[in-house]
Amino acid sequence: MGFGKINPATEEEHVTREELKARLIRPIARELADGAQDRVVAGGLEKLIQNLGQPFPEVGRVLAGYRQMDVEARKAQLKKALELLGDRVVQNPSQPTEPRQATPGSRSPVPEALSFDTPIEALNLGPGGKKKLAELGIRVVRDLLHYYPRRYEDRRTLQGVREVEDGAKATLVGKVLSRELVKTPKKGIQLVQVRFMDGWGWKFTGIWFNQPWVLKQMPEGASMVLSGRVQKRGGNVSLMVEYFEDEGGESLSTGRIVPVYPSREGIGQAFLRRAAWRALEAFQAIPDPLAHLPQSLLPLDKALRQVHFPDSEEKLEQALYRLKFDEFLLLELKVMLQSGGSALLGRMFRVSPEMVERFRSILPFKLTGAQERVLSEILADMQSERQMARLVQGDVGSGKTAVAAAALYVAAQNGAQGALMAPTEILAKQHFENLTRYLYPLGVSLDLLVGSMSASEKRSVQERLKSGQTQVVVGTHALIQDGVEFCDLGLAVIDEEHRFGVLQRRRLLGQRPDVLVMSATPIPRSLALTMYGDLEVSQIDELPPGRTPIKTKILTQKTRTQAYAFARQEIKKGHQVFVVTPMIEEGESEATAELAAATRLREELEVLLPEVRIDLLHGKMKVEEKDAVMERFKQGAFDLLVSTTVIEVGVDIPQATLMIIENAERFGLAQLHQLRGRVGRGGLESYCILIAGETSKRTMERLRVIEESTDGFYIAEQDLRLRGPGELRGLRQSGMPDLRLGDLASDQEIIEQSRALAKAILEADPYLDQPEHALLKRELQARAEAIGFREVI
Repeated sequence: MGFGKINPATEEEHVTREELKARLIRPIARELADGAQDRVVAGGLEKLIQNLGQPFPEVGRVLAGYRQMDVEARKAQLKKALELLGDRVVQNPSQPTEPRQATPGSRSPVPEALSFDTPIEALNLGPGGKKKLAELGIRVVRDLLHYYPRRYEDRRTLQGVREVEDGAKATLVGKVLSRELVKTPKKGIQLVQVRFMDGWGWKFTGIWFNQPWVLKQMPEGASMVLSGRVQKRGGNVSLMVEYFEDEGGESLSTGRIVPVYPSREGIGQAFLRRAAWRALEAFQAIPDPLAHLPQSLLPLDKALRQVHFPDSEEKLEQALYRLKFDEFLLLELKVMLQSGGSALLGRMFRVSPEMVERFRSILPFKLTGAQERVLSEILADMQSERQMARLVQGDVGSGKTAVAAAALYVAAQNGAQGALMAPTEILAKQHFENLTRYLYPLGVSLDLLVGSMSASEKRSVQERLKSGQTQVVVGTHALIQDGVEFCDLGLAVIDEEHRFGVLQRRRLLGQRPDVLVMSATPIPRSLALTMYGDLEVSQIDELPPGRTPIKTKILTQKTRTQAYAFARQEIKKGHQVFVVTPMIEEGESEATAELAAATRLREELEVLLPEVRIDLLHGKMKVEEKDAVMERFKQGAFDLLVSTTVIEVGVDIPQATLMIIENAERFGLAQLHQLRGRVGRGGLESYCILIAGETSKRTMERLRVIEESTDGFYIAEQDLRLRGPGELRGLRQSGMPDLRLGDLASDQEIIEQSRALAKAILEADPYLDQPEHALLKRELQARAEAIGFREVI
């Protein structure tokens, strides 16, 4: 977007002496009418005189040092300046010479009680103004003030045609003298040639290729701002025009850092600048929802004025920081309010060093530094009176389950029950096996509750849960079915929580236990803090020692058969192979197409590898069918599994040593990394082959990140940097915002600070009911649709 960068431009005023005089008279007269407060011109009146007043040195001398003068001295000097310019309205400066023409300092009639919610038509933007802004989604003053420029051009230094250099890019200002359309005989190219004159009387030609429509935009006598590359041939200067706009007869387009707004055909930059200026001038001071807080932030009034019409790069940077802060603060507040879990009281668990040491002693391995750090964070939460709500994320194999087991053991030692809920039976059974290995030797009683159990088995488990006989239960959705009652649920661990509906999760959390959410999808901390605003975030960013990194290689369609020759070798060794084909976007017809693509691939491989036992896993199967296929694969009933992306996260297939991913460019990097983690779970040397369906430079740059790194968090950061949050699979559907200014890849510091403030605000006022939060609450309501949010727990 280039918000913080201002493009240099070279240009100058471009009109006759009489026109320049008229343009100086208007702001000087309005400054006098405004009481000589030096607020009519952005950056001050002296700056305007330095730029527009060059042909009138006597005016410059009269107004030199204007900012330092007192009000009465200013008024006297303004009258002198107007007399020097031959203005006939000095005695009645409140009547401007051209009342219809908006200038930077003009205050148009606006409603007395103007607010952010005032309809845009109240600003009197002329015929068609309301319709133009509506096309850009701008309906009330708030929309306009938050319609930020997409870039800026530095037009403070005015330069003549004489001073531009051949081959350089320049921005010039010129008055249209003549125009013509020239057709070249050989290649049939249409050239638009427009003659311009700058403010010093020097002429140049603007040139457009095959854009005949430009002629209609160039009425003789109009003032145009043009950017492009300069060509000098002898004494002739031409500009190969890349961008132009009607200067609109105002000093909003020259002599300053100029905003360039996102727009569409028929809506000019001069109009958008005038609209933004009118909106800003309509407020004596823009009300600030954070004014009562001791924040070292730029006030909102200054931030909005500077983001539209910056005085300097420094002030623009401060304004952007404040407006980004507001975006993230509102997002964090929305998520926390929606979850209702920002400051709930929970239970306080007693944790002793002996308790933790006893747990460590039964582990067949030593916890890594990252596991120890995350365990300390969890135990601190459990000892606090506030309900724990923590996300633990880490790569497959990083040891999340061992840390969760420690927390469940502490809960059991405090006489409370623990529950671990997984999205599928096969994962639930795997967790049950692991937790039994860790907790059973410590005297903790465990149970499994899944849908495939018989009615009598389920009843027995339910009775033991209700009586408190079972201390830890592992299960699927069966844990939240009717008839399941806990004696005293103290800790709920939810694995891959995005697989559960909000209401399902809340049924498990009715007794307000401490909550631990586990995810094997590493995402950047900045993204985790915004997606899971109500959860504290812990990262296990270290793999246990002795794990062999999976070797990764990129192949193209031309060398694709090498992948399957290698698969044959691995299968001969008694190993197993995954082949994944890309998922097509969701929808009934697409699901059918996805199934057809996977089926075709299976048939192709049956011909290519006739001796290999092959099975298929796809999105149209029922949950029980998927579980059955994975269970058979785990038992070694077949050698190669062709699958869409529904391969279960976290399922261990110890003999699987090769992952082949077709059309790998269609996956996000984080998703590719996660698929790669399906192999190498049994200590055998393992491999991943990425087959690129297309090989553009950008595609290969992305895939090389996976080839060169096995660090899930680094890969997730690169995915965010290369693709942006909007393109990361699943984030749009989960309500991630389209941030206007904020950048999840680079604004982690702002996110951390805004999140801390959001938590402090809600701890003091959980529903924003206090009078000092009324403005903040209104902003939340107004921006709810634009910001979006994600319900977590």
